[in-house]
Amino acid sequence: MTVKALVTSAGVSPGIRLESLPDPDPAPGEVLIEVKAVAVNRADLLLAARRPPGSQLGLDVAGVVVRAASDGTGPPAGTPVAALAASTGWAQLAAVRTDRLAILPDGVEPAVAAAVPVAGLTALYALRRAGWLLARTVLVTGASGGVGGFVADLAAAAGASVLGWVGSPERGAHLAERGHRLHIGDGPPPGETTDVVVDSVGGTVLRDAFVTLRAGGVAVVFGNTVRADLVLPPDWGHGRPGVRLEHLFLLDEIERRDAAGDLGTLLGLVADGRLRPHVGLRADWADAGSAIEALLERRVTGRVVLSL
Repeated sequence: MTVKALVTSAGVSPGIRLESLPDPDPAPGEVLIEVKAVAVNRADLLLAARRPPGSQLGLDVAGVVVRAASDGTGPPAGTPVAALAASTGWAQLAAVRTDRLAILPDGVEPAVAAAVPVAGLTALYALRRAGWLLARTVLVTGASGGVGGFVADLAAAAGASVLGWVGSPERGAHLAERGHRLHIGDGPPPGETTDVVVDSVGGTVLRDAFVTLRAGGVAVVFGNTVRADLVLPPDWGHGRPGVRLEHLFLLDEIERRDAAGDLGTLLGLVADGRLRPHVGLRADWADAGSAIEALLERRVTGRVVLSL
């Protein structure tokens, strides 16, 4: 038996093609999911650029369990789930570890749930690194992206004052609708002092965000979309006693976290309406190439979700 899957390709733009592959063979501790929707992450695209032609891709998936795990862990067949796959999720069937999936609450559709695992867990763990949030000010760079929106919502729910840094009013419209303050354009937000910076941009944006930190503040960095060297001001530490700078890499972080439980918490917040994934583009996976190009060209805010 074979399944259709999106794999890397050197011969087409933007570097993926649809191909037939053998059915996945789940290991003990893995369920087999019939995939209904997937999300596109920049991490997927970075992996695509590094892997040989024919490699599978895909971290974010949502669908229905069609074969329970042979070791008895995880949900039974017929259960709707969202999961973090091992770069094998862009396929009709995907084998996923039971400690990296959660059951979908009633009312959460697969196209919304697929937007949660990578972005939601990254946001959650970044804020856990930051520590206490009540009555603190959190500056989120790249706030119009999928992770940035989750950071803003989660920080606000924890009692923080959130300032989202975006490139234009249009890219921040969905954040403003949720009541978050915005800083628009280049340069640090004038007159702002912050307790926490969560950064995905890097380069001069990270430097300008960092200089807003109070003594004892923390900057958590999880991305570098501008692909630039990290440069901090000469007094980065002396000028801010007790400041911390931390890096978060999700696929390493989840090895020390209860990913399944945390994903379940996030999906519960989605079901309650307290966390709102911003899906900027929905497309059929047959149109994956066009959707990926839109993401790369920054024509999409929030998440790109493909339905199967």
